[in-house]
Amino acid sequence: MQTIFVMVKCQLGHAYDVADAAVQTIEAVSEVHSISGQYDLLMKFYLDDDDDIGRFVTGQVQTLEGVRDTFTLIAYKAFT
Repeated sequence: MQTIFVMVKCQLGHAYDVADAAVQTIEAVSEVHSISGQYDLLMKFYLDDDDDIGRFVTGQVQTLEGVRDTFTLIAYKAFT
């Protein structure tokens, strides 16, 4: 299982629409948070080990209506 975080910059006034669309249409989504700073949303995804992260982000996240830019972080290990 791969864990990735994608920070999303949205078109002005569309952050809630993008968040709703992600939750409703992307099966791999775990969490979506509104955040402050250069990006509007932080999305957490769990992908299968054989999934191509680049294709996932460009094909499913960046194509959501209202998305302007993304920044992807790959998590290596979760500490408890």
